[in-house]
Amino acid sequence: MADESIRILCRKLVLISKTDSGIQWLIGSPFLPSCTIVSTFRCIHTLASDPLSPDFSKEAGDMRALLPRGFEVIGALIVGTSNANVERLAQDAIGASVRLRKTLLQSENQSLVGAVVDPSSGALRFFVSDSGVKSVDTVVYEEQPEKYVWERGCVLNCELPIKLPVIYSVEERKGAEDMLIRAIDAVVAKFRDSKTTYVLETLDNSITEAPHAVVIRSRELDLPTESNPNSLLCSHFFSEDNNHKSRSAENADKIQVTLLLATSGASPKPAAPVAEYIPGEAKLLVVDYKLNVICYATKDLRLTDAVSKLIIPGLVDQLHTMKNMTLPNLLSQHPKLHPYHFNPPGFLHPITAIYDSLYGETEMKQVEIRRSLHLRLGLPSDQPLLRIASAMNFSIAKDGASGNTLKKGIPLLKDVHIGIPSSGVNGGDVSLVQGSYEYYHYLQDGFDDSGWGCAYRSLQTIVSWFKIQQYTSIGVPSHREIQQSLVEIGDKDPSFIGSREWIGAIELSFVLDKLLGVSCKVINVRSGDELPEKCRELMMHFETQGTPIMIGGGVLAYTLLGVDYNDTTGDCAFLILDPHYTGSDDLKKIVNGGWCGWKKAIDSKGKRFFLPNKFYNLLLPQRPNMV
Repeated sequence: MADESIRILCRKLVLISKTDSGIQWLIGSPFLPSCTIVSTFRCIHTLASDPLSPDFSKEAGDMRALLPRGFEVIGALIVGTSNANVERLAQDAIGASVRLRKTLLQSENQSLVGAVVDPSSGALRFFVSDSGVKSVDTVVYEEQPEKYVWERGCVLNCELPIKLPVIYSVEERKGAEDMLIRAIDAVVAKFRDSKTTYVLETLDNSITEAPHAVVIRSRELDLPTESNPNSLLCSHFFSEDNNHKSRSAENADKIQVTLLLATSGASPKPAAPVAEYIPGEAKLLVVDYKLNVICYATKDLRLTDAVSKLIIPGLVDQLHTMKNMTLPNLLSQHPKLHPYHFNPPGFLHPITAIYDSLYGETEMKQVEIRRSLHLRLGLPSDQPLLRIASAMNFSIAKDGASGNTLKKGIPLLKDVHIGIPSSGVNGGDVSLVQGSYEYYHYLQDGFDDSGWGCAYRSLQTIVSWFKIQQYTSIGVPSHREIQQSLVEIGDKDPSFIGSREWIGAIELSFVLDKLLGVSCKVINVRSGDELPEKCRELMMHFETQGTPIMIGGGVLAYTLLGVDYNDTTGDCAFLILDPHYTGSDDLKKIVNGGWCGWKKAIDSKGKRFFLPNKFYNLLLPQRPNMV
């Protein structure tokens, strides 16, 4: 280990404020080189008296539920107090990761990483366990971390619905818990039963001639390679020319694993039927679990090892996690647990959260669960990144347009500003919309709104932003639904519905408030010549709120996606998405035609984009503070 180095893949390593004390778990993979840090989770269960003393039982329980098999704890990072010794803190970090790995039953024969934020300098220092604790000076920050993880790896997914009958005496309720535990133990035993079969197949619909499914019987799982007739690798399902794809967890190569439990057949030993007598009144409770496990594997891993060392342990972990969540309320609330997989921004791998569908997403119990997850993962506390609508779907292969369509199923263009030519502002600071949106414009979906519907289309683009960012689950409203909303709040007469009347920024703010609960800020300018004076304020909006802005002036409305502003010279440009476009959704035609592009208040030919004799309203939707 003389040339030991640390390789960092995650974009943000330190989640804890340097003014606080705390500990983070460093996550790696047995399929990646030693001391490669893929992600980090904050330790949130500690002793009340010491933020650097984890509650290992609770932490291990959370990690089993959150972290897919194929990833593991490879160390810890400590942000300590000002008087602490750095090397001593590194020893504490490595010692904590050893204890957590032992609680998780992970291998102990591995070099572990101890990272410390130096209390005096604020610098991040790394150590490894190598016959003691040794400082490491070589730290490599990977330039293409997604490619590094996913070119060599793939996702395995296994879904398994299970119904467990629990019969108990109403006079002795503890018997219900004991019966559930026995039923779960019986299911776990079935995973390796000699008659259990696993069917593996690709989930990639883009492969024209997909390999045939591979059938693995449980008795083949532990056979050595030389005597195993089924020693294919995970790469069996993926063509070599598939490596040109951009790599991420969302578009990674995927293998679906289906588990077939044998429910009949000859018993190896003769046995007589057994009946259990329960005195008094008895009740039947059916516990319904829907297991859904994902794992990460290198493509040169044998399929039998993928099932035996990843899928089966993952199913066991999830089943026991659900059991622990069910037992406290088994007879009172009957929890309805469902696992969901998420790929939060900045994460290179998915995480799994188990939610109880008895509670709505806005109920405080679910909100507190998401807040806890946001804290652990270092996610913003004001963005709904872990709601069910954001969950990954491994049942079908996705493409970039799935899930974002008009009512007739025609895919809409998203994020059309990406890759457009620069603004031409020298030395400017660019502030842009944060997140994705859909481009709505005249004549879409066969609806003729040319000449009057530009503000409606701008509103639809804004609503699509809130929907894609998971702030709402409602569909993007039609023109009629927008009009209906304004009538319902008393802003318009009933005759307004079905009309071709214009609406402006104020009406848009009413609709956003009614349909989404979104508040808006309105900026008024008396002339188009005054708009450049608002650039600093608009920059602040894009940096803090990140939502698209509607600009209305005279009879025209536009959607503003960003500004480029030189604070010294005053030179500026506005990134305009124009809803007046009437052609087909051809990205090249839209960009070349200037329907999405940078506009200066006065261009090089002296032409004004914003008219000096028109009054303009700018609608700035505010991002809700929610998780």
